[in-house]
Amino acid sequence: MATLYLLLATLAGCAGWGQRPPLRHAPAPAPVPFALNSFELAGDTDVVGRLRYTTVQGEETLLDIARAYDLGYDEIRAANPTVDPWTPPAGQRIVLPTAHVLPQTPRQGIVINLPARRLFYYPPAEPGAPRRVITHPIGIGREGWATPLGATRVARKHPSPAWTVPASIRREHAAKGDPLPAVVPPGPNNPLGSHALRLGWSSILIHGTNKPAGIGMRVSHGCIQMYPEDIAPLFEAVPVGTPVTVVDQPYLAGVGADGLVLEAHPPLPERAPTPRQRMTLVTGALEQAITRHGLHDTVLVDLAHAGELADRATGYPLPVAAGAPATEAYLAALPPAPLLPSPYVAPVASGDWYVDLGSFKSDANARRLVAMLLHQGPPIPARREAQADRVQVLAGPFTSQAAARAAAKRIDRDLDESGRVRHLPDGHLTQASVRP
Repeated sequence: MATLYLLLATLAGCAGWGQRPPLRHAPAPAPVPFALNSFELAGDTDVVGRLRYTTVQGEETLLDIARAYDLGYDEIRAANPTVDPWTPPAGQRIVLPTAHVLPQTPRQGIVINLPARRLFYYPPAEPGAPRRVITHPIGIGREGWATPLGATRVARKHPSPAWTVPASIRREHAAKGDPLPAVVPPGPNNPLGSHALRLGWSSILIHGTNKPAGIGMRVSHGCIQMYPEDIAPLFEAVPVGTPVTVVDQPYLAGVGADGLVLEAHPPLPERAPTPRQRMTLVTGALEQAITRHGLHDTVLVDLAHAGELADRATGYPLPVAAGAPATEAYLAALPPAPLLPSPYVAPVASGDWYVDLGSFKSDANARRLVAMLLHQGPPIPARREAQADRVQVLAGPFTSQAAARAAAKRIDRDLDESGRVRHLPDGHLTQASVRP
């Protein structure tokens, strides 16, 4: 059956028809030194990093793995759509989307690509040294509070920022039963985290967070959020006046070690293209990549495959030249990543007050709830305990009844899980309600 290809024999990018060559097995990957988030740039670099894989070692979550490899929640979920993010089984193979096509913008200052949920910082090169790019995952504005597009600059830098809460956000939280003060001081309850870069746009900052589990998602009121371990070095490196460019580029094409590749992300819903517009964006990105590298007479592009990748929106670059390996074979040949520990540290707590969240017939359900509690912001200490043929979930310990009640209110509001405040000296457990 004939398959549509894009034969870019001229700058106009005329389309042609052809038979798709048989798919090859993925070649053995050449050894590439592992780099986490800082990459050297040549003049024609389009793609940085390399796709790799790791395996679940114990009871870590996808969020723990994402943070260890400086990835965001949405991108690791898109790369592993069938894996339970809270209870992946030990030994599960996890694709790490640690390769990135650079956005098509001037490579200066900070560049933010909203569909990719990713920040790229191009620091000034030292004399005689190669240029570099540093990239980190980010959280961005949710629908109704969209992060603006365009160009601005870093206007001010705030270490240990206090948060002056806008009136609109105070009203929103009050309506949910979570009233906020006019000013939130620095500390673990401050959603700005440890550092903030104020931009030239009103009320828009690049800042840390006390809810790292939200990095990689649309969770903010327009600001750009970063992991605590990422905002601190960026804050130190970026001077006031640094240009900041925010773009909307869901479809990125480039030429790297695997030839011509396409990286597709889900478009922002409020700016989503029609299917026809999507293919126009995809073919335009491919034409630009081929033009940049002077490959007009040598590259045959499988447009049908490129369209499939745009539809799947896996969020990582995959080969799209005719005869490229099938995606499954390509992913099967990925090199392993070195095992890295997550920066996440479980909360340390003391006391003998708890929130009893019931006992579960399924250990997986109990494990999921404990993981969700531990990844709240700020985290809520929790554990599960074997109880005959059931598994008990306790949030705590807390130092006082009041602290336990406050935690129970948070759990009910944020996770829709009700619990009973209980005094359990030495963690002594008694019969509790049964959960499915």
